[in-house]
Amino acid sequence: MSWKSAYRSFYYAGAPEPEDPNLHPAETLLLTIDIQKVYLATADDPAERERWSAFQKRMREVVIPTVRRLQESFRAKGMDVIHARIACLLKDGRDRSLSQKKPGWNYLLLPKDEDESQIVPELAPQAGEIVLTKTTDSALTGTNLRLILSNMGIKNVVMAGIFTDQCVSSTVRSLADESFNVILVEDGCAAGTDELHRRELEIINMIYCHVMTSSELLALLER
Repeated sequence: MSWKSAYRSFYYAGAPEPEDPNLHPAETLLLTIDIQKVYLATADDPAERERWSAFQKRMREVVIPTVRRLQESFRAKGMDVIHARIACLLKDGRDRSLSQKKPGWNYLLLPKDEDESQIVPELAPQAGEIVLTKTTDSALTGTNLRLILSNMGIKNVVMAGIFTDQCVSSTVRSLADESFNVILVEDGCAAGTDELHRRELEIINMIYCHVMTSSELLALLER
């Protein structure tokens, strides 16, 4: 099944297949979201370690290799690669959005200079690449990304990162609301579970973005 018919929700079950996007190199860039050391750390508690084992496996065996391949391809073509990470600018985290202060798993206190808030070494930014620090889920509302994309003449944003159903989805929706064409790379993303990942892809596909595999995207870029 190709990207044109996969991940269809109830709303788009009978919709016509979309046309291939025009991904002009000067108008297209790669944006990665929150692939940071803190999310790849091994939990101390054995039960938590087991609970997150499938996520860890997908990150190390699928997502990180996929995003690395995408970054290398974009760089080889002279196309821009932008990195976004979630962190706070103040050590006590007062500058975080409310969603990052609420009790529970999503509570994050990641000062920007701490090691755990840094992007994983395998996907480290290269010299001259833009790195955005966001204190919200969406990279668009939490940074000056909107202005950056506009100034660069970008129309198409290819996205990868974590978590599919949280910061990735929030950024996809924000970009779509600003009339950017968004392509989300399925094997370049992960959620806490595969079920959450697939469900969110179905929710946002066709209306806020087009979901593709990395192979399908790279094939389009070669045209």
